[in-house]
Amino acid sequence: MSKRYNRIAVIKGGWSPEREVSLNSGAAAAKALSEAGYDVFEIDAQRDLGQRLAEAKPDAVFNALHGQWGEDGCVQGLLEVMGIPYTHSGVLASSLAMDKQRAKAVFEDANIPSPFGKIVSRGEAAGGHVMEPPYVVKPNAQGSSVGVYIVRKGDNRPPAELTSKEWSLGEEVLVEKFIPGRELTVAVMGDRALCVTEITTALQFYDYEAKYAAGGSKHVLPADVPDAITERCLNLALRAHNALGCRGVSRADFRYDPDAENEQVYCLEVNTQPGLTATSLAPEQAGHLGVSFPELCAWMVEDASCQR
Repeated sequence: MSKRYNRIAVIKGGWSPEREVSLNSGAAAAKALSEAGYDVFEIDAQRDLGQRLAEAKPDAVFNALHGQWGEDGCVQGLLEVMGIPYTHSGVLASSLAMDKQRAKAVFEDANIPSPFGKIVSRGEAAGGHVMEPPYVVKPNAQGSSVGVYIVRKGDNRPPAELTSKEWSLGEEVLVEKFIPGRELTVAVMGDRALCVTEITTALQFYDYEAKYAAGGSKHVLPADVPDAITERCLNLALRAHNALGCRGVSRADFRYDPDAENEQVYCLEVNTQPGLTATSLAPEQAGHLGVSFPELCAWMVEDASCQR
């Protein structure tokens, strides 16, 4: 692969609840890019990020931040203003995908099935059932299954965590119909949906711990599902990526209910900056198709741009 860029800043860390995962992603990406022949340096992103980038003068930025500020359009806006090419999606796609309810509106317009959901205040969700159980309560603008709770049939009330004084995940929550079945995910690399992975876990559901703790989940790659479901997931992932205006690498998460009429597949969300840790799904799918981790990171760097 010919190189447009050489000096690469990997920004990681930040101050969202996903800081630790971001530090791991950034360290892994920096190592991979060094192996691919780039001049790499790492920045733990804090409020002085703009000053540090101005002093360092990178050719491009590899954005390994996760969560608020890093993948919701904020840091993308800073990089646009500074004129520094960066990996992954731009300002609008990042902010749309991070806001789960607005992303659902985009999915609806693109005829991408998504579970019924509505936005309520945290206090309203904590005060009593705002939807017939089973349903899911999740912060409207967080990633990595942070602060996600399943309210099952027979539960007397919503989770007590919603009333905690330590809650720092926003006052708006999305209450969404719970879809039974199997957890599937598809990574998209540019204009190509890679493959389908099924995720299983012995925990209650695929939450933050299941995603990032060693042994927290099992990945079945490729997923053992009918060919028609594989094709449907690949198609929906690419359509969701394009409908939101994503670029680079994204990952769409699905619920597949084999007992429902027409074996329905629902798109839960699109992650515009999938994790790059040892347990992460997008690098695993790329590797399954013969793209090594250094090759994947190099491709993302060469795909970096502004004005998107």
